[in-house]
Amino acid sequence: MNLQKLRSDFPGLHQDVHGKTLVYLDNAATMQKPRAVLDAMEKYFVEDCANVHRGVHLLSERATKSFEAVRGKIAKFIGSKDANEVVFTKGVTDAINLVAHSFGRKHLEKGQEIIISGMEHHSNIVPWQILAEEKGLTLKVVPVTDRGELDLEAYAKMIGPKTGLVSMVWVSNALGTVNPVKQIVDLAKAHDVPVMFDGAQALPHVPIDVEAIGCDFFAGSGHKCYGPTGAGFLWGKKKRLESMPPYQGGGDMIVSVTFEKSTYREPPARFEAGTPNIAGIIGLGAAIDYLGSIDLAAARAHEDDVTRYCAEQLSQTAGIKLVGTPTQRAGAVSFVMDDIHPHDIGTILDREGVAIRTGHHCAQPLMARMHVPATARASFGIYNTREEVDVLVGGLKKVRELMG
Repeated sequence: MNLQKLRSDFPGLHQDVHGKTLVYLDNAATMQKPRAVLDAMEKYFVEDCANVHRGVHLLSERATKSFEAVRGKIAKFIGSKDANEVVFTKGVTDAINLVAHSFGRKHLEKGQEIIISGMEHHSNIVPWQILAEEKGLTLKVVPVTDRGELDLEAYAKMIGPKTGLVSMVWVSNALGTVNPVKQIVDLAKAHDVPVMFDGAQALPHVPIDVEAIGCDFFAGSGHKCYGPTGAGFLWGKKKRLESMPPYQGGGDMIVSVTFEKSTYREPPARFEAGTPNIAGIIGLGAAIDYLGSIDLAAARAHEDDVTRYCAEQLSQTAGIKLVGTPTQRAGAVSFVMDDIHPHDIGTILDREGVAIRTGHHCAQPLMARMHVPATARASFGIYNTREEVDVLVGGLKKVRELMG
């Protein structure tokens, strides 16, 4: 893999901040975009700017063709054989809410249980809490070990006749933990329980094959995978999507409308009311095309090497303690430093040109479990380097000097 060539594809990496060369290590929050994504979105706005599905003129036809082609690209990327199992959403949060308020409202009954884990992002907690309160459901939480891994024995004991759904994160945004998704599904399927995965962090970092794994739903976000914000998807098994009522009503999701009654289109259109984020979806398709144009296995191996190197270097740096030491890690390393607040760490690093994320990472229950109010998090993409990790470590030593 030609790393220098790959880095040249991402214009956002090549800038100075506060007079220092940018070291961008906030990829779990959002990733930089390759020129191919920016060009695809600009082409839509400049040459094909029209609404999709509705128009008979050439611009609308071209926009619709580009837009609809993305379903097939996503399906192939995640191992689905049916492009119509891909529903376009604003992102993972939108997709989880869709499942909660469509599948959940119809198929889950009072007294049933939803199983999540103790390492979930708030987007995979709050929608289920809202649904549970509305329908009289119980939310059960699989505990997390001191290493930041799922307690699979506890999970196996939780599943039973009352379990209506399992919804878990594939890769933790806060710790980088890669969960054993096949085991999660197999244990659930033994009880005929459907499984959903929050794939926001999995999508850019690990190979995904939804059919081989056997899950029922998988959600992804474009901006976590080198694409634009506000564009993502829900993949669902055909039989699941067909059993679900519309989540929102409006244009383009109907067969017919009268003042007495409306009828709805088959999935995925049933769940895509109104004008979509056309440019964003086209940009998401371009991001997938870009990943298909490079040696993705080599790029991910390089990224894994940089992530491991970061964990090793931080663990050997005075005053730093890693938060979470999972056996399988992807894309992120969380840490604390003496009694220095993570926000102070992030602020000082910014002046050194290093961009990281600090705070609770929308995972407050996980922070409580790990006995910290917040962490500093370095997170990686295929374009990051060991040399950038060295700059991070040097910046952290300066943090200690300044903060005592």
